[in-house]
Amino acid sequence: MKLRFGVVPIVVAVVLVTGCVTSVAPGSDSPRTPSNPARVAAIIANPIRSDADRALDAERKPAQFLPFTGVAPGMRVLDVSTGAGYTSQLLALAVLPGGTLYAQTPRPGAAITKRLAEHPQADFVLVQRPFDDPIPPDAPKLDLVTLVLNYHDITHLPVDRVKMNKAIFDALKPGGHYVIVDHSSRPGRGVSEGKTLHRIDEAVVKHEVEQAGFKLDAEGDFLRNPADPRDVPSSRPAVPTDKFALRFVKP
Repeated sequence: MKLRFGVVPIVVAVVLVTGCVTSVAPGSDSPRTPSNPARVAAIIANPIRSDADRALDAERKPAQFLPFTGVAPGMRVLDVSTGAGYTSQLLALAVLPGGTLYAQTPRPGAAITKRLAEHPQADFVLVQRPFDDPIPPDAPKLDLVTLVLNYHDITHLPVDRVKMNKAIFDALKPGGHYVIVDHSSRPGRGVSEGKTLHRIDEAVVKHEVEQAGFKLDAEGDFLRNPADPRDVPSSRPAVPTDKFALRFVKP
């Protein structure tokens, strides 16, 4: 099932964009398209974004997240597990003009349906597909795939993650990126805390994604928080959770 909606302009604002990225692969210290701080600020300030979106900005750090992904106008992007659409909305604005954001979910919820009903956008395509086969069948080769704060949930669902990551690898162009952000568990916990604490060991994510053929391209520390003990549910933290940000590339 696929729903398409009409276009919304972008309002310009200016802020400074900061954040730290650790380069992993040779020559990969920045995404293919350099970020423009004024443009990133304009995306964040766009009035189409809801009050609920803005309330999450302090924790989710879109001014650092968007440059880390390398998203740029004209790109074809898939956001896996769109949820209420916070990340999808940012990416849909970032690919304008000329791009398309596919927001994948196995079952569209009320929040994402309401978002698109109230603010139709031609480049924001809601796609109802399973996690292990998330690619729209009519989509062109993709430039970027994101999976934000939900890889841990997928680990305790009846999802073939090997199939999912391979499908994403096959759908990307050579040089395309796969960006995963999630709540950190304590080292060595694997996927055991995915359902209880809603966290995952980043070593598991690295291993599973690299098994699909990806190379680790960069790690971002803009969502790190060493004060998080990582032993409480990510839904009820006393402090913001420690989150890892990983950018993989398709060779």
